[in-house]
Amino acid sequence: MKKLLIALVTLVPSLAMAAGGHNVHLESANVDLRDTASLERGLDMFQHYCSGCHSTQYQRYDRVATDLNISVDDMRNKYMFTGAKIGELMENSIPTADAAKWFGAAPPDLTLVARVRGADWIYSYLKGFYADESRPFGVNNTVFPSVGMPHVLQGLQGLPVKQEDGTFVTTGGSMTAEEYDQAMRDLTGFLVYSGDPVKLEREALGWWVLGFLFIFFIIAYFLKKEYWKDVH
Repeated sequence: MKKLLIALVTLVPSLAMAAGGHNVHLESANVDLRDTASLERGLDMFQHYCSGCHSTQYQRYDRVATDLNISVDDMRNKYMFTGAKIGELMENSIPTADAAKWFGAAPPDLTLVARVRGADWIYSYLKGFYADESRPFGVNNTVFPSVGMPHVLQGLQGLPVKQEDGTFVTTGGSMTAEEYDQAMRDLTGFLVYSGDPVKLEREALGWWVLGFLFIFFIIAYFLKKEYWKDVH
């Protein structure tokens, strides 16, 4: 619990700075937590492109494997790169001090980012990088101005260049625009799942609770009428 509170304390201010009063249009992520194939593709994207710097240290490999219907062998062979055991937390291997030196601040843990900012913010952020030679890594972001992170997905998306009319032209990249949109939707979905892995179970249980309360109300109503019928 202490580590969780620390994560919130460090994550919320950084994301608040990202907002910074900068009004932008957020695209709809259309995340479907029931689509485990999409969530697994998002896990694959996160582990290969994000986990070198960012962690999701408040969830465990075995829980993710169970929820996404991934076998233990596949989880070990495809998505575990730090030598961790299947029951351990999903931490990264980058030293915090070195990360702070390289990037100006240590990359935050992303377990709760979707709960703090929402799926649409993440999705738009992942699609919002563009060329900006004034920045240390040569890129900026339409959602998070003056971003301090490189565009690690540039090889997939290409590099959008801002035109005089405010539009962007993207050059390079191994994916089409549609393929990149879907990949970012998958990645966003995984982060949404990470922030609330029991959401579907909780919502399903909620309907059962409402049904129980409705039936109990009917029983209580007729019981009350039976008890009070001779009072008036």
